[in-house]
Amino acid sequence: MKRPITTGRAEPTGPSQRQLRAGELVRHALVEIFREQEINDPDLAGVSVTVTEVRMNPDLRHANVFVEPLGGVHPQEVVKALNKHSKFVRGHLGRMIDMRFTPDVFFRHDDTFTEAARIAKLFDDPRVRQDLTPDEPSDSWKDED
Repeated sequence: MKRPITTGRAEPTGPSQRQLRAGELVRHALVEIFREQEINDPDLAGVSVTVTEVRMNPDLRHANVFVEPLGGVHPQEVVKALNKHSKFVRGHLGRMIDMRFTPDVFFRHDDTFTEAARIAKLFDDPRVRQDLTPDEPSDSWKDED
């Protein structure tokens, strides 16, 4: 029976510093592209898009771009339109960043805002709020001197 070869190091649990740096570089460039370039698509007309996060693959050739349309209006249509124009975005991205390869961009809806609103609504429920408010402290533990 063969034993697996181990290096004695723990397996990485998250993205490397290189992936994080490249992701931030791409995110900043995409923000500039969306600010300066007009993408001619009826689903994107008059829609401001927030780029919340970019996750790079370890080889830095693919970027998952998490976006949220301002106001949260029609996120699926906006993401579909952005993916349709990803080659246009990638072309502008290649001119703005200094990387060996321009990554392919894949747009995804960032549902963290929706999830945060759902959790806030749960906390506003009176049944949950009663568990969150502390009871009045009792003075029975104090010694009377």
